[in-house]
Amino acid sequence: MTLSGPDALRSMEDALRDIRREEDEIAKRLSHSADMIARIRQQEGEMLRKLASLRLDPAVQAQLTGELSGAERKAREMLKAHGESLSEVETALKGHDADIARLTAERAELQAEAAARDRALKALADKVRPELMKQADYTAALAGAQSLTAIADEATRKTEQAEADRESKGRPYRDDPLFMYLWERGFGTKNYRANNLVVMLDRWVARLIDFVDARPNFAMLNEIPMRLREHADRQEENARAAVSRVTALETAAIDAAGGAEARVAFAAATAKMAERDAEIVKLQDQRDEAAKTQRELAQGSDPAFASAIAALAEALGREDVQVLLSDARLTSTGQDDTIVKQIDDARQRATEEEADTREHKARLKTLSGRRRELEDIQFEFKKQGYDSPASSFGEDSLVSDALGEFLRGGITAAAYWDRWQKSQKWSSQRRPRDEDDDRDGDKKDPWRFDERFGGGGGNWGNVGWPENSIGGGSSTRRSKPFGGGGTFGGGFSRPRGGGGSIKIGGGGGGFKTGSGIGGGGFKTGGGF
Repeated sequence: MTLSGPDALRSMEDALRDIRREEDEIAKRLSHSADMIARIRQQEGEMLRKLASLRLDPAVQAQLTGELSGAERKAREMLKAHGESLSEVETALKGHDADIARLTAERAELQAEAAARDRALKALADKVRPELMKQADYTAALAGAQSLTAIADEATRKTEQAEADRESKGRPYRDDPLFMYLWERGFGTKNYRANNLVVMLDRWVARLIDFVDARPNFAMLNEIPMRLREHADRQEENARAAVSRVTALETAAIDAAGGAEARVAFAAATAKMAERDAEIVKLQDQRDEAAKTQRELAQGSDPAFASAIAALAEALGREDVQVLLSDARLTSTGQDDTIVKQIDDARQRATEEEADTREHKARLKTLSGRRRELEDIQFEFKKQGYDSPASSFGEDSLVSDALGEFLRGGITAAAYWDRWQKSQKWSSQRRPRDEDDDRDGDKKDPWRFDERFGGGGGNWGNVGWPENSIGGGSSTRRSKPFGGGGTFGGGFSRPRGGGGSIKIGGGGGGFKTGSGIGGGGFKTGGGF
């Protein structure tokens, strides 16, 4: 069953809401356990005072009960302050959740508006396409963009191959500590500096590992990818400029056909979406800080609260208290036995609560990590434009079984995100075949154009330009859009740390407008 981009995003949002809810529930359980343990310790102290009144002389009894009472009083004060702090942070969390829900709903409305405007642009593109394709300046610009894109692709392919060679073929050099020692010292170059003794020893090492012959090979492995990358970057800039020229012609044609209003409205909606996404990221970070505070309070990690409980536990574990209990166990008076039994029961309850607390702490830590990772994935999802109506996923289990596996820790965030990428496809609206079309597999499709400029790479909408030409079609081949993406092979790109204006994606918040080459977002239908 196919999963649409908007539905997939909603499923992520639902999952995040469920995780936050469970985090809050576990934090409350932890808080209850911390309070319960503190109250049990107070009860234990009260029973020890009763036992002291029965078995100790007045002077010793006064000293012991005074210290126990002081520790209990301090614990009671901290319990009250602890409860007030928890109440404040819980109120803050509810506010953040409400704000995130509101912004998410507003974003969905803006996305629906952008979709409607895009459909209008598609209809206009159908009308202007035939005439535009007859214009020599447009077809020349299109051919030029296709050619420069192919050149940029080939340059990128060679660069990536050289970088792969640098990694694989350079590993034996990097794994040789003697070689890397001489390399890092600059041995054999004008930068090498050492005293006579070190020079003599370095020369001996160099002869031992044949450094003089190996060094140029390693230098070449490092130098070639750098030069190729510079060349590839220049070719991509050329391609960008060429596609900008094509896009300008497309935009002018749409505007002339009455599409200016729809285009401007689309741009306005997508800009507002970018604002909402930035606000959501900021709120998520603020909520994360509040959740961290709640987690620390719930676990009893607040220094004042922890010190008060520790002081009470220390008072209950004093040597004279242990002697008092030991003596009481050796006697068989009914009153002593009842109090000792109550003390033992209290300690057993405290032990059980502490065991539950350890389990809840572990679960809360796991949930917190998964929630942050899912926020990272959601950020990349929007950044790549995967929430577009033109985006779909062939693996609907991504929001059910696979999501559950990820939340349980069965797969990593990187592996889960990889499954999203592999499952994603862009919709295609193919041009009807003309009688004189030659689409044999042995010949190059004259309409073929790199997906980053058409119905892939995060575009939203597809007005039906010739397949894989600028503004239309799709491809199963994956390529990172110029200036877009930016997460793969080294973590996620979501900024962390609340506050400030945060820009999401190339066009902001999952949409791409205007010239078409930029971070993975949505682009108006047909490249307009």
